[in-house]
Amino acid sequence: MKKYVDVIVPLPVMGQFTYAVPEELEGKVEWGCRVIVPFGAKKYYTGIVIRTGTTPSGEYETKEVSEVLDTHPILLKHQFAFWKWMADYYLCTWGDVYNAAVPSGMKIESETRVEGNPDFEASAPLSEKEQKVLDLLGQGKAQDIARLEKESRIRNLLPVIKSLLDKEAVRIKEELKQNYKPRTEARVRLTERMRNERNLHIQLDLLSRAKKQQVVLMKYLELSHWKEGKEPEEVSRTRLLEAAQAASSVLNGLVEKGILEIYLHETGRLCTDDTGTTQVNTLSQAQQTALNTILHSFAQKNVCLLHGVTASGKTEIYIHLISQVLEAGKQVLYLLPEIALTTQITERLRRVFGNRLGIYHSKFPDAERVEIWQKQLSDSPYDVILGVRSSIFLPFQKLGLVIIDEEHETSYKQQDPAPRYHARNAAIMLASIFGAKTLLGTATPSIETYYNARQGKYGLVELNERHRQIQLPHIELVDIKELGRKKRMNGQFSPLLLQKIKEALESKEQVILFQNRRGFAPMIECRTCGWVPKCRNCDVSLTYHKRLNQLTCHYCGYTYQVPAVCPACGGTELVNRGFGTEKIEDDIRQLFPEARVARMDLDTTRSRTAYEKIISDFEEGRTDILIGTQMVSKGLDFDRVSVVGILNADSMLNYPDFRSHERAFQLMAQVAGRAGRRNRQGLVVLQTKSPDLPLIRQVLDNNYRELYEDQLTERRLFRYPPFYRLIYVYLKHRKEEVAEQAAAQMAAYLRNGLGDRVLGPDKPPVARIQALFIRKIMVKVEQEASLQKIRLYLTEVQRAIVADERFRTVNVYYDADPM
Repeated sequence: MKKYVDVIVPLPVMGQFTYAVPEELEGKVEWGCRVIVPFGAKKYYTGIVIRTGTTPSGEYETKEVSEVLDTHPILLKHQFAFWKWMADYYLCTWGDVYNAAVPSGMKIESETRVEGNPDFEASAPLSEKEQKVLDLLGQGKAQDIARLEKESRIRNLLPVIKSLLDKEAVRIKEELKQNYKPRTEARVRLTERMRNERNLHIQLDLLSRAKKQQVVLMKYLELSHWKEGKEPEEVSRTRLLEAAQAASSVLNGLVEKGILEIYLHETGRLCTDDTGTTQVNTLSQAQQTALNTILHSFAQKNVCLLHGVTASGKTEIYIHLISQVLEAGKQVLYLLPEIALTTQITERLRRVFGNRLGIYHSKFPDAERVEIWQKQLSDSPYDVILGVRSSIFLPFQKLGLVIIDEEHETSYKQQDPAPRYHARNAAIMLASIFGAKTLLGTATPSIETYYNARQGKYGLVELNERHRQIQLPHIELVDIKELGRKKRMNGQFSPLLLQKIKEALESKEQVILFQNRRGFAPMIECRTCGWVPKCRNCDVSLTYHKRLNQLTCHYCGYTYQVPAVCPACGGTELVNRGFGTEKIEDDIRQLFPEARVARMDLDTTRSRTAYEKIISDFEEGRTDILIGTQMVSKGLDFDRVSVVGILNADSMLNYPDFRSHERAFQLMAQVAGRAGRRNRQGLVVLQTKSPDLPLIRQVLDNNYRELYEDQLTERRLFRYPPFYRLIYVYLKHRKEEVAEQAAAQMAAYLRNGLGDRVLGPDKPPVARIQALFIRKIMVKVEQEASLQKIRLYLTEVQRAIVADERFRTVNVYYDADPM
């Protein structure tokens, strides 16, 4: 009987697709395995089987599965249940979730390649561009379009390719592209006929005239501990040649004589070195009380919030919890908001858990992520996974605990592309699917989390004292508006901050300077006419990067050389406005030329090793002053930091967002917590132009409760979370009038069914990105309302919009629980 499978493909398309299984593959296809399937006219993708049966589930003519890639499933049943929940909750497709979840190396797809037609004879002269392409194709095999475009230097190549296709001068073909290749090592062994002592002795005698070959063979027998009837040890080609001090040609001679053979052995990329482990540290009385309270809370509730001040020793509590979960034979997922944090915490966890710990984040090479995925499916998976938000997609088999450190961080929210999930909320759902517990830890909880804890939905444990009774840092407030008026500021630095930096350096202590904006200057401006360079693709000014001497758009990456004169008026006075981390670094190097200075922001941490180097240099005292964006605020633990400078608190307050005050408090409290973490009370110099703001006083007093009460009053009044859920609806199009009309039409449809829950459409703060105009509609939904019905209505309205001929090319997408 004919067999059929339903598969999902890693594309933003709704639902699953049915394929017939050829007779020769019927025994190989299983639920959760990867298959190569044709999709569309000529493309091939890696689908995952989510149903097998003897009847097709679609009304269309079915194509056949081309190949089966797996002997065992790479997707587990509970994983797929999680994928389905995520697609439903965050209003995206199963294909979106599949594409985000599975490493690229596990998704084979076809690539369009162009090759010359050897039988082509031109009946008319070819254009210069056409001839150039044919010449390139005549040099060798088929090439992909991107490479052809690069080598030909023809900017828009597709019309040229189409013209050559029409003339039958070239042909198009699809080739499967494999991204992952296992790491292998060349190893040496005796050939089949040489695996008995009699033949071996005869061969050694025959090699008496080939002394070098005899030495290599003897060295192999020594290294492999060869004995007839017993399995020899593996010997690598490199190790054998080094031990025998022989050239490759000598070994090749033994291979040609049929004595030894070389084979490839898959070694993998994951660390397998045995690392010694130590016992967990003894907890302080306050930490032990907090741990006992968490365990008591877990007996009644599945989620618990640990609200502990900075440097209270939350990580040690996590380690004790992990140890208990591992003893029960379960796995642990430990989530962090930033890759930078994994660098520092890895060593602490590895000392205790050794090779039971696995690390997973996007700075790892894709091949390494593939191998971690495969290991988690094996019989010996990592028991503890430490990683950032994408770690929630790994295939866990027996998850028992999820720890979400710094749960308030906005980095847990995925922005683009879909699924636009929040890793904290998604991890809580993942844990519930397994029946596991979730611990949320932070010094500055998000308003929604703290509300849930106060209302009794989550357990709540508070840890109000720092480890070893070290006091919270003393915060000195500096009014830089008044100092600026009196002309006492030195660039962006107040006299007090400069004095404290000088004292810290003289005492061989360290300093952290926080400025939440990268680059040298947010913009440059013509002093004569006010001209400001703007991105040609986005509605933003370009940021000046002095080191590269160029202007860059932080949204689309567009770059523009710094003009010598103003293109609007010809003026030569182009001045910098504002300042970023690069400018701070420049000024500090001039003010303190003897100090060793480092900068940690997106520009300096693009590689995995860059994070590790910056942090280890600072940790080991090779850096005196660390300048950074919000990266430096996120849970980093340094012994010798005595001074923290917050250069401009006001820059965090002026965002058009209902969460701006909450975020500003969190950032300032967190970065302040980096000071004085070991030996004595630290100092924070907080520079602001608005010293009388209630928020600034709340930061000075570390009064989170007052901030919480203020925010709760505002949000209840204006119908914001935690009292309402938010869903943002975005519409994008290349033509502004089309985006405007489609948004107005969609908002009208939504109001018909949802009434005053719908606000907009409006322009977002940046209303054009990558040449697409954007409009936003906000939907506010009461907590008690049926989200399922709301989502269903949204998708029905979307279908009605794109069914209109005018709006067929409008891109509509959603952001549930936006940050």
